[in-house]
Amino acid sequence: MIRKATAVWKGTGRDGTGQLSSESGVLAGTPYSFKTRFENEKGTNPEELIAAAHAGCFTMALAFGLQLAGFTPDELSTEAAVTLEPEGKGFKISKSALTLRAKVPNLDDAGFAKIAGEAEKNCPVSKVLNAAITLDAKLT
Repeated sequence: MIRKATAVWKGTGRDGTGQLSSESGVLAGTPYSFKTRFENEKGTNPEELIAAAHAGCFTMALAFGLQLAGFTPDELSTEAAVTLEPEGKGFKISKSALTLRAKVPNLDDAGFAKIAGEAEKNCPVSKVLNAAITLDAKLT
């Protein structure tokens, strides 16, 4: 399976602008720029997209792990907070902090922690990130 996205950039790094598009069409000329990345202007940025990818991947991996263990969640809600920090003359993504709140009937805290931990380690996005990953998982 191969998934594709494209980036088109015009101008300098600070003053230029770009557009991101995905093969599925979910992103279609979505704007990104220095200001959307570092100054919170409306638009997206690579770190936000990585956070969405990590939250989505992990949550789906957890759903499969729970299913395999015989549990059906009522709801899994995950936030991924990706940290971008200076490194040398550039930047690096140093962390992705996953915060999960879950409603899973008939599952105890220990079983939940084990299944959630396995999902965090085995989600393909976790495997590709060269960053510290933390998981705060709680049943609600």
